[in-house]
Amino acid sequence: MAKIRLENVTYTYSVGTPFEKRAVDGVSLEFEEGLLTGIMGHTGSGKSTLINMLNGLIKPDSGRVLLGGEDIWADKKKMRSVRFRVGLVMQYPEYQLFDETVRADIAFGPRNMGLDGDEIARRVSEAAKFAGVEEEWLDKSPFDLSGGQKRRVAVAGVMAMSPEVLVLDEPAAGLDPAGRESILSGIREYCRATGAAVIIVSHSMEDMAVFCDRVAVLADGKLCMYGTREEVFARRSELYMLGLGVPMITDIAHELLKLGVPIGEEIFTVGGVSDSLRRIISERRGNKGKGAD
Repeated sequence: MAKIRLENVTYTYSVGTPFEKRAVDGVSLEFEEGLLTGIMGHTGSGKSTLINMLNGLIKPDSGRVLLGGEDIWADKKKMRSVRFRVGLVMQYPEYQLFDETVRADIAFGPRNMGLDGDEIARRVSEAAKFAGVEEEWLDKSPFDLSGGQKRRVAVAGVMAMSPEVLVLDEPAAGLDPAGRESILSGIREYCRATGAAVIIVSHSMEDMAVFCDRVAVLADGKLCMYGTREEVFARRSELYMLGLGVPMITDIAHELLKLGVPIGEEIFTVGGVSDSLRRIISERRGNKGKGAD
C-alpha cells in the first residue's frame, strides 16, 4: 500500500527570469510501506527538489503530494505534523548536530513532539541501534566523534521521531565501504522492522542494487524508469544512454554471457553472480561425473 504518493507534480525555479528552470516535470510516483525505494539520476535531474516536496519544504506548482491519502497542503496548519511523519535526512547531516551530548541530540525531535521521558528514552535507544550508534557514544559530545559516527547520530535523530516515511539524501556519501555497508544495512533493517516507507537518493548503482526494493530514475525533471531493481537494471542500454550505467558486477556478468557462460540476464549483485557461477560449476562437475559412468 502506498504511504506517500506524488501525483503529476511540477516545480519550476526562478520563474520569469533568464534562469527559469523546470526542475520537476509532471512526475507521478508512489512509495510503499515496508519497502526501500532508491531514487537515482544525474545532478540536476530533479532528485533533491522531488524529495523536498515530500515533507513540504517545497510546494509543487501543480499536482499533489498525498500522505496517507491526504494532500499535505490541504491544511497548512497540519504541516508541522507532516514534518514529523515524513522525516528528511539531508546530505551531510552531521553538520547539523548541535547539542551537548549524542543522547540529547538524538532526543531533540522526540522532545519537540511532546513525548514523555520514558518514551523519549525508548526511542533514543531503538534509533541508536538501527543507526549503529554505540552505547558508549551516547554521553559524549557529538563533536568528539568521527565523521562517520556523526552521520549515524544524525540519522538516528530522525529515526527517533518514528516517521512513517524516512527520506535520506546520499546517506552513505563519503563513507568507506565498511561504513556504507553498515549504515545502509541499518536503514534497511529500520525499514523492515517498522514498516516505514524508506526512500534513499544515491549516485551509487551498487547501493541501489544491493539495498533497494524499488528504483526510480529521473532525468531532466522527468521520471524515466520505475520498478523493481531487477526490472530497472535489466534496462542496461537505456541506463547507459542516460549516462548512469549499471553496477560493475552487471557489466562483468554481461561479458561472461558474451563468452557463452549461461549466467543469466538479470544479475546485479556480487552475491547473485557468485551463486550463479557456483551453480554452473556444480552442474558441469555433475555432468562430467555422469559421463564417466
